This record gives sequence, structure tokens and C-alpha cells, in this order.
Amino acid sequence: MLIRWGIIGCGNVTEVKSGPGFQKANGSQLVAVMRRNGELAKDYADRHGVPRWYDDAHALINDPDVDAVSIATPPGTHMEYALKVCAAGKPAYVEKPMARTAAECETMVKAFARAGLPLYVAYYRRGLKRFIRVKELVESGRIGDVTHVCVRYSGHGDQRMDEANLPWRLNAKESGGGLFFDLGSHTLDILDYILGPLCNVRGSAANARGRYDVEELVTMSFQTESGAVGTGVWNFTTSVRTDVIEVVGEGGSITLSTFGEGPIRLTTSEGVEEFDGSHPLHVQQPLIQSIVDELHGRGECPSTGESALRTARVMDTVVDEYYAGRHDAFWSRPHTWRRKGGFLA
Repeated sequence: MLIRWGIIGCGNVTEVKSGPGFQKANGSQLVAVMRRNGELAKDYADRHGVPRWYDDAHALINDPDVDAVSIATPPGTHMEYALKVCAAGKPAYVEKPMARTAAECETMVKAFARAGLPLYVAYYRRGLKRFIRVKELVESGRIGDVTHVCVRYSGHGDQRMDEANLPWRLNAKESGGGLFFDLGSHTLDILDYILGPLCNVRGSAANARGRYDVEELVTMSFQTESGAVGTGVWNFTTSVRTDVIEVVGEGGSITLSTFGEGPIRLTTSEGVEEFDGSHPLHVQQPLIQSIVDELHGRGECPSTGESALRTARVMDTVVDEYYAGRHDAFWSRPHTWRRKGGFLA
């Protein structure tokens, strides 16, 4: 039996990363897509050989030939659509970040749990061999007990933008924050996957240039449940590109990047080993395959609503002071944020 998928929001992320994965995964089929612009939905369906298209999400969700729904819209609509999918009695696969705030994520998790339905989140790096290999290296003891983790990410400061018409990733109502939520969430989730849940999280955020209202500099510290300490810095003000995760243990270290495909580097007293870090063409396909397998009753998907909720809580904690709390619709009160030229700046 095939798991028949529908996609809400067939935009750029679905062109190569995910859409073909639903078609190519074993036991899976993409049968419907939706976009508010019907012409664009039809164009996608025609180009990808998808039988049906919609310009109304309700119609796709309630299509009797759709077994499960992928939600690939900006995070501002994730909770709304996910709850509708849940009410229709169907599993959901939600793009990351899971929603704008941890509170929204928790609402989603609780709804699917009450309904006895699975909820998956597109932290697809959990399905890639690159990160599975790092997890195996850590768990096998190749570097001994992990003592310290260091994350450094920078870039995107040279991007030109129309400050009067910012992309959704820089609109808190649509994204939940700035690029830290779009990009940093991947790194935080993969740390959760490799090392276990992060705890004792502290952090701060700032906006140095005032080109937009959301955060552009983020620092954090944390611990793992095993007692390792960690630090992270995300700098979106500079044109200098940096993307490094370093996991240090008593007997060596592992160095890799979140977004690059360069080799994984293992350094021990025996020398340096490098492991392949390349990705498949459709990067979400391995995770989609794990979802399809689980829905067929074999295997288990490593990226769930529960695991994504942990990452959402970490992000909320780190930027909480910047947004003067994230317990409400904070995007409606930017005058309270610690942005440049604003409250407490």
C-alpha cells in the first residue's frame, strides 16, 4: 500500500529538497499539491507529474485520496494548518522550524497526541548519512567522553534587501524571528540528535545595524545531559562565511559543518581521519523514507514533534530577553524589542 501525500505550499523548498522525495521514497506517492496562487500550483503539478492541484488548503487536507500532509509554508501558518490536518485524522510532516514559538509547537504536539496521530518535522539532517556517522563516532567512544561543544556560524551580512519589503525569514510574524530561527534551528536540532537534549541553556541576542527588527547576533551557552558544556555564536552581520561545529572529547575531536558537504574530520592521538560528507540530490528523501516506513509499521522516524519542541524551547530561551518574552503574539509589539534604536537598545 502506498502512502499518498499532499503538499501545502509547493514553493522553492519542495522543488528539489522534498517534493521529489515523496515521489521516489519506497511505498510513497505524491498525489496533490496546493498553493494559494492556483496558476503556480498547476505549474508545479504539471512539471512534477502530480495528478491534482488546489488553491485551497482545506480542499487538499480533506481530499479522501490524501493519506498524509506535508506543510511547507512559512512557520507563521504551521500551527493553523497542522491542527486542521490533525482534525481531519491524518499524519502531518511540517517544515522547520516547527512553528513560531515553543508554545505553538506544544499546542501541535498535544493535539496530535490526543488524536493518536504521528507528527513529524523536517529536520532532515537526522536522516542524512553525514550526521548519522557523527552520532556513531560519538556513541562508539572514538573521542572518549564529550567535554565541550563549540558552534560558530556567520555570513549573510552582504545580502542586499529592500528594507520596506523584507523576505519572510526576517519577518517575525511569518518566521518567529530572524535567520537564527531559519538556520540556527538546524544546528541546534542536530546537536540534540547527536548529543541528546540540551539543558541549562542561556543566551542573548542583539541587532547591531538596524536594517530590520529581528535579531542578527546570537550567543548561547548550554550543557548536555552527560555534563559536557557548549557555546554557540551566530553572526548575520558579516560577509565572512563560517560554519563549524566542533565536538571535543577526552580523547579527540570531531569537526564538521551544518550546511556544507565537506568531509567530517576525526582527530585523535592516532592521527586524522576524514569521512565523506556529501548529500543525496533530494536531501529530505532519507527522512521521508523513515516516515513512510514508520507509517507502514516498520522502523521509526528520528524527527518528531517532541524532538522539534525541544529545539523550539532552546531557541525561545536564547532570544527571550530580546523579544521581551515570547509567551504571546510578540510580533505585534516590536516597540518592546531590544532592537537597535528601540526599547533598551
